[in-house]
Amino acid sequence: MKKLEPGDKLIIHSYKHNGCIHRAWDESVFIEETDDYYVFGNDKTKVTESDGRKWRTKEPAIMYFFKNSWFNIIGQLKKTGIYYYCNIASPLIIEDGAIKYIDYDLDLRVFPDGSYKVLDKGEYKYHKAKMKYPEELDKILNEELKKLIELNKSQADVFNHDVLVRYHERYDELTNKITEKI
Repeated sequence: MKKLEPGDKLIIHSYKHNGCIHRAWDESVFIEETDDYYVFGNDKTKVTESDGRKWRTKEPAIMYFFKNSWFNIIGQLKKTGIYYYCNIASPLIIEDGAIKYIDYDLDLRVFPDGSYKVLDKGEYKYHKAKMKYPEELDKILNEELKKLIELNKSQADVFNHDVLVRYHERYDELTNKITEKI
């Protein structure tokens, strides 16, 4: 894989454990790479569901895709504040111009005040049985959910509003530069 440069555009593919595509986003703009994760941004991007339904995201988002952790984090800049939607998911791979990961249903919703709620426990239980998640995987996913909650409680950079706003400003700069080239 060639080294990503700020402003590079990739698509996002989310899969289920059985290898079926779950959801696809038509654009994400690379902002930065750290030792632990890649940072991307998008705004009003088209999303295609596995059943063919299409919709657009409503607000700008900054996405943290982790190299070795079993989750990704989407910071949403809404009119009512910054929210985080966190997916319990496999570490990403980047290939063929796409960010790819397996979505494991469990989600963490973090509100502007730092409070949170674990979502989709029933969906996780259903897919765990249907797709026969191995016990080792179940253990990893639940531990990673605990790790994600602790990151939120400690206000790590990936949950720091000021850091997110700086990434969003950088995203705006990059997308304006991209638009100027056209």
